[in-house]
Amino acid sequence: MRHGAENYAERMLTTNSKMRAFSAYPMADPVERAKESAARKAVEDHFDPTARYVGIGSGSTIVFVVKAIKDRNEDLSRILFVPTGYQSRQVIVQAGLQPIQFDSLPSGVLLDVAFDGADEVDEDLNCIKGGGACLYQEKLVATHAKKFICVADQRKLQNRLLSKWDKIPIEVEPLAAHSVLESLAALGSQEAIIRSGGMEKSGPIKTDQDNFIVDAKFKHPLIPNATRAEGVEGTKEDGQWAVETLARAIKQLEGVLSVGLFCGENGFEAAKAGKRTGGQKPVAAYFGMEDGSVVIRKAGEMDVVVNKQGETKDSI
Repeated sequence: MRHGAENYAERMLTTNSKMRAFSAYPMADPVERAKESAARKAVEDHFDPTARYVGIGSGSTIVFVVKAIKDRNEDLSRILFVPTGYQSRQVIVQAGLQPIQFDSLPSGVLLDVAFDGADEVDEDLNCIKGGGACLYQEKLVATHAKKFICVADQRKLQNRLLSKWDKIPIEVEPLAAHSVLESLAALGSQEAIIRSGGMEKSGPIKTDQDNFIVDAKFKHPLIPNATRAEGVEGTKEDGQWAVETLARAIKQLEGVLSVGLFCGENGFEAAKAGKRTGGQKPVAAYFGMEDGSVVIRKAGEMDVVVNKQGETKDSI
């Protein structure tokens, strides 16, 4: 079986190549350019050089976030950057920034901001995350940040979850994995599998916590709670799951450590309710488009488009 750090070896080859290629502009790949545009705008809007703790997520988009932070040419020496896994820690170190593990944070401290990607984001800013097998640490960092900022490209911008990204990642304790698969089938998953490595003989992928990742497919896109019809609970019996209802049902299964549905409150809403932690959703999501513009989505607001010239207009 492949350990979490070993799983990142192949991914880090790509990450390292991107770090070395940062000066090679313009980038040929329009998706990579889109990620960079989203990262730069998100950092411009939400990175504070006086911050003390900043969360850095996982995935290819976050490489551009770290570069955008570094390119500000500000004194970053007092800022400690909290990674969500092995890969993001390497990106932080390679950029000359100072990492700190989540469990080394002082008691009672919240991160000033956390930047992370997503596999898909719906109209209510619910996210699917965990495609990169860093699920548990990603949720720890998101729920302990004053605000979580999602950075992605246009492929991740959807009205409902499970529109394009067809599975929900779930981090499970290995001994309980097959029991969880059976329970997911009872919840209506038409296919739930333990994620394996690139080669059959490598066995299941293991996270940094030595757990398995189960990928569960469900037939229909999930209903955001904000658009759920009155009287509809959003359960299997209704024929279509609501995001939060499904997240709770999966989390209650014995052996499940974390569910790749980031839903419920965001950091601002959790703080307003008097909670110290618990906000899973981003307060804003930035989507880079192939034309160089960036779509900004905030809860309860119309999407806004910022073009390459920095001009803003409402999305149609």
